Amino acid sequence: MNTEKAYAANLDQQDKLAKFRDEFYIPHDTIYLDGNSLGLLSKRAEQAIEDMVKSWKQYAIDGWTEGDEPWYYLSEKLGAMSAPLIGAEAKEVVVTGSTTTNLHQLSASFYKPGGTRTKILADALNFPSDIYALKSQLQLKGYDPDDHLIQVESKDGNILDTRDIVSAMTDDVALIVLPAVLYRSGQVLDMKTLTHEAHKRGIPIGFDLCHSIGSVPHQLSDWGVDFALWCTYKHLNAGPGSVAGLYVNRKHFGHEPGLAGWFSSSKEKQFDMEHTLTPAQNAGAYQIGTPHLLSAAPLLGSLEMFTKAGIANIRQKSLLLTHYLMELIESELTGYGFTIANPKSETERGGHVFLEHPDAARICKALKADGVIPDFRKPNGIRLAPVALYNTFTDVWETIQILKTIMDEERYKYFENERGIIA
Repeated sequence: MNTEKAYAANLDQQDKLAKFRDEFYIPHDTIYLDGNSLGLLSKRAEQAIEDMVKSWKQYAIDGWTEGDEPWYYLSEKLGAMSAPLIGAEAKEVVVTGSTTTNLHQLSASFYKPGGTRTKILADALNFPSDIYALKSQLQLKGYDPDDHLIQVESKDGNILDTRDIVSAMTDDVALIVLPAVLYRSGQVLDMKTLTHEAHKRGIPIGFDLCHSIGSVPHQLSDWGVDFALWCTYKHLNAGPGSVAGLYVNRKHFGHEPGLAGWFSSSKEKQFDMEHTLTPAQNAGAYQIGTPHLLSAAPLLGSLEMFTKAGIANIRQKSLLLTHYLMELIESELTGYGFTIANPKSETERGGHVFLEHPDAARICKALKADGVIPDFRKPNGIRLAPVALYNTFTDVWETIQILKTIMDEERYKYFENERGIIA
């Protein structure tokens, strides 16, 4: 293992995505490794926001149908731009709502309990918001979540076993909702196998792509996944609170959504003002209200970069970055109490490295004080996410040198080993 800085610099010189770093606003004297929580602002996204404001200023109400980006069709256009990232057809994707709102919508649409099939299958490692939503959907249908939400447990607290998930696909399960990438450990689930096994048993299955879209390629349509949902402020770099997205497999087109609304309508019928819904014959049917245009605009700029960079190239660099990071950890940080808790294989590793350490909270604070922005996850986890579009191999090398100094000089002991309000 070459631990010299010159080696990292040489990798940066070979990086064919290096030019995209200049498109982002990178905080001065900072190594930003928290792009799996909030991606950085790009100049393209900034320009797209300005263009949307100018459109509002220039066209007023006519902005819905006039200008370079008519608002009436923006959700569908952004869906089409997002589709290659998840291996979907353009009509199967729409940008709308928030992650949790979309999960409520899709659960209300696909959770159809009947007979002995009344339960929802999830996992014990998922992000809490998903579990809150699924419990809520059960309660709305009159079921006790304690009895009707099955959560597959992890043997080590970080990783899920595909065989355990498949074993839990019993005859009483009416719906399966799982993460594509686990938010703590970064494990990529075997979505193809899980979808195949679910469908063998007649169970619809959907995935939360929040920690995978923009970092890990998918083939949702080929795999036959029924639905998916995601946020756009992490790897997609669309900004805090940016509009989320959803996917519905075309085989489900023509059905009314579980939660119908103004923008569930067919575009041609929407302004007929009829009290009987004619749902759109595409993923647009799963919209509810008027698009949040100012919060969707940044995606126009951000997704342009993904189109130019290509998700396959992004994934390749991401794997190289995380592999290099793990190699340095194992070479430079032996004896300091760190454990690499994410999967090491490329097929199972997402876009970040997950370290465990008893002093994780205070180590994160020490890193931040020294200009490295990590992410703490209770009780003892440190997430480090080198993002392909704006992080460098030199960033990774410098991070490990800073972390080694923090441990050698015990700088972390200056801080309390407790998380801040936001972690």
